[in-house]
Amino acid sequence: MALEIVPISMTEANAFVEANHRHHGRVQGHKFSLGLADGDKIAGVVMVGRPVSRHLDDGVTLEVTRCCTDGTRNGCSKLYSAAWRAAKALGYRRLITYVLASESGSSLKGSGWRVVGVRGGGNWNTPSRPRFDSPNQGQKLLWEAQA
Repeated sequence: MALEIVPISMTEANAFVEANHRHHGRVQGHKFSLGLADGDKIAGVVMVGRPVSRHLDDGVTLEVTRCCTDGTRNGCSKLYSAAWRAAKALGYRRLITYVLASESGSSLKGSGWRVVGVRGGGNWNTPSRPRFDSPNQGQKLLWEAQA
């Protein structure tokens, strides 16, 4: 059966992420999400929202905050490509995402994205805004698709 990009709600996408993502949980909000359907089964999701970094939130940039599959071959590449096409269709000029430095980024490379550079990681916990420690505190690579 051919894989197909389909619309999916944030609730459905979050449920898929919670069941399948290696190191992230649900998101608090988003602009849109897309599913990767294999017949009647959802094989992956991509969730896109405003950039987490306020310095990158310029009104023409969006961020892929979650991309997750059940292991379907080339699923992440299909989702990253579809997310960029959708963002461009909505008038956005740039789509970014972060991956752990330990991840290859092959899905992003295969989708035509480029590495912008290494970004710091670390703990966001401060006395004025306590946060729980995350296992994802290491350095990350910033990737982009740009018009």
